[in-house]
Amino acid sequence: MLRTFLTVFVAGILPFEAVSQDISSDLHLNVIPRTAEERTRIANVTSPTTDFNSAESFEARPAGATTVRARRTADAFSISSDNLPFEDELDFKVGNGLFRKLWTSSPSSTLASDGLGPLFNARSCQRCHIKDGRGHPPANTDDNAISMLVRVSIPGTYEDAIAEIEDYIATKPEPTYGGQLQDFTVAGQPAEFRLQIEYEDVPVELSGGETFVLQRPIYGYENQGYGEFHPDTMFSPRVAQQMIGLGLLEAIPAVDILANADPDDVDGDGISGRPNIIWSHEYETAMLGRFGHKAGQPTLPEQNAAAFSGDVGISSPLFPQPYGDCTVAQPDCQNAPHGDGDARVFEIDQEGMDLVTFYTRNLAPPARRDIEDVEVLRGKEMFYSANCTSCHTPKFVTHRLEDRPEHSFQLIWPYSDMLLHDMGEGLADNRPEARATGREWRTPPLWGIGLTEQVSGHTRFLHDGRARNLMEAILWHGGEAEESKQVVVDMPKEDREALIRFLESL
Repeated sequence: MLRTFLTVFVAGILPFEAVSQDISSDLHLNVIPRTAEERTRIANVTSPTTDFNSAESFEARPAGATTVRARRTADAFSISSDNLPFEDELDFKVGNGLFRKLWTSSPSSTLASDGLGPLFNARSCQRCHIKDGRGHPPANTDDNAISMLVRVSIPGTYEDAIAEIEDYIATKPEPTYGGQLQDFTVAGQPAEFRLQIEYEDVPVELSGGETFVLQRPIYGYENQGYGEFHPDTMFSPRVAQQMIGLGLLEAIPAVDILANADPDDVDGDGISGRPNIIWSHEYETAMLGRFGHKAGQPTLPEQNAAAFSGDVGISSPLFPQPYGDCTVAQPDCQNAPHGDGDARVFEIDQEGMDLVTFYTRNLAPPARRDIEDVEVLRGKEMFYSANCTSCHTPKFVTHRLEDRPEHSFQLIWPYSDMLLHDMGEGLADNRPEARATGREWRTPPLWGIGLTEQVSGHTRFLHDGRARNLMEAILWHGGEAEESKQVVVDMPKEDREALIRFLESL
């Protein structure tokens, strides 16, 4: 296969061998190219710090000029970008209304809101991304999985792969249940499954005699009305992610993300970040994956449209099927009444999708707290000394953009490299997604993580919410992060506590 090569320059010359197509061109952005002087300034300002005696310049504003004051309420993640022009606030509020809208089943007198399902996980986006924060994992086997969904697929063949994407792992939807399992349904349709979950205690001993007891989830999937699952079905339970800062993550230059990739661990540090490469339905080409637990979507419009289709059963111009994730093995579901065919054409039209995208792009990360606190600074030093920054990259500068001034040329601190990493067998879902293996996950951004309890009412972390606090989340790290985790395990207790204080300040 013909290969192309991409060379990027960040504080020196760093070669990165790209996949078989150029994914460095950000097709979704109207970019003003950087000057040589700007590239030098960016390299200087994003270089890792070695001074932990005081906070860095601009560190208090992790989202640049979009950063908002840290509220003390559950609305801390629901505020528009601080630099959003007043005339755009109406679009933000209307987009918020569509994000919160409760969709109804068809036929309905509320023609602007019908089309729900027939199978669905939630009646609105906000129902999973509660207060625009993290979802709620079920507490026990009797609890409704109100913010958790289960992706499913089976191994594919060569014909199921995308030839244009090198290392693409061939999978295909489960023949009966499609790409994910829906636990709710409109009247007259059986739901697909009921989630069962139990937890197994896993004690972990830390230095100083401290012990943490992790909870390993054991999942069961009880089918409800469509027959047995395919024997090779791969299941991936996932909790909804927080929504802040997505427009800024979308605006990071692909070349800057690719500059941190080291799939063959050439530098020998044990970290092998890889980009996920996704086929874009919007642009009909391969693009860099940015969103989702495995970086399975390239842009916010595509992420939002896919969620409307799979999670709510709502059609859009990008995913026009009115029956959502129903398969040909579910004919009653595919033929159920739907909301297409009125003045909207689709159940949500392009104008509605644009408003939802505008809303999700402009949910602003809150300002940091206590950045000059001595313990927070000590925790930051521990974060760096444990090499957590090898995946949780502190800083980027976004593209200069012609049509999105609020996201243009911002110094941001997401603490993510946006790449895939092998996190070990303990966190593996064993379900590939595009180029991501069953052990790989995208590094989640950490900004706002210290406000999780305030916004979401819990402190559950990781892709399925198994970690009940930040220390448990660290202790679940394995694979490429095993060495960093062990550094934390061996730290004096007071240094571990400082590390947690630093994370809580983000």
